[in-house]
Amino acid sequence: MGLIRRHSEADTSHALRCVALVVLIAAVCATHSRSAHASDPDHFLWKSVPAAQCKIDDKIPLAWNVYQTDNKKQQHLVLILLGRRYLAMDMRAKQIYNVPLSDLKASGPNWESGDLFIQSRILPTENWTLRDAGPAEIIKLTLKDYNRLLQIEIPHPVDLRGLY
Repeated sequence: MGLIRRHSEADTSHALRCVALVVLIAAVCATHSRSAHASDPDHFLWKSVPAAQCKIDDKIPLAWNVYQTDNKKQQHLVLILLGRRYLAMDMRAKQIYNVPLSDLKASGPNWESGDLFIQSRILPTENWTLRDAGPAEIIKLTLKDYNRLLQIEIPHPVDLRGLY
């Protein structure tokens, strides 16, 4: 009887170690997956820019939003909602790309996507101006498919490191 009891305790101990190992492996895999997305240049987490402004022909659209990533190396990339249309903007290249909704995945109030900057989706634009207006960057351009002036105002990110 004593032999059976020791064997049962050993099985329980072994089972607990196995469960702990599985939990540890799952945690490491989840952490690796998150950090892999964060460092993947073709993966974007788009967050709304609350203080941004958007105008078309000097009028505020009925439905609009402006999104950017937290990645400082990607601050020149912007996702814009205009009505039911999403556009990706590369301010450095001065290009606008059409974005199908199927390329975006909702993540709470944010969006996740792969690379939206695909050559075949470039929209014709002209008359680009980028101006640093103190606390914000003002981007103006003409969307040639609508023949409308698009103006986006994006506040510069605040650097709090010097305040502490």
